[in-house]
Amino acid sequence: MNRNQALEILQMINEIYPKFNLTERKVEIMLPELEKMDYERVKTRFSEYMTTSPFPPTLADLAAYAPEENKTLKQMEQWRKEAEKVPAEVKLQFREKMQQLIREKGK
Repeated sequence: MNRNQALEILQMINEIYPKFNLTERKVEIMLPELEKMDYERVKTRFSEYMTTSPFPPTLADLAAYAPEENKTLKQMEQWRKEAEKVPAEVKLQFREKMQQLIREKGK
């Protein structure tokens, strides 16, 4: 999330939990950690949290990160696109040589 979104989360906590006492020092400490998180997921966690707890949340209570990008799927998609550019004759030659190699190794 960006800085403004992180500040909004802190302001929401402060408004719902007056004893949270949002200070400049708390903002300084919590802001960098909140910025690493996913805004929508943190908002959802906070909404769920405030319905069940009378105490202000900790960062651990709200922590929610965006899922990591699946690099393997991206790589496979790139290979598929590259394979589409290979002429059919080359693919056929490769397949024939591969089958020949398998037959030779199978003996």
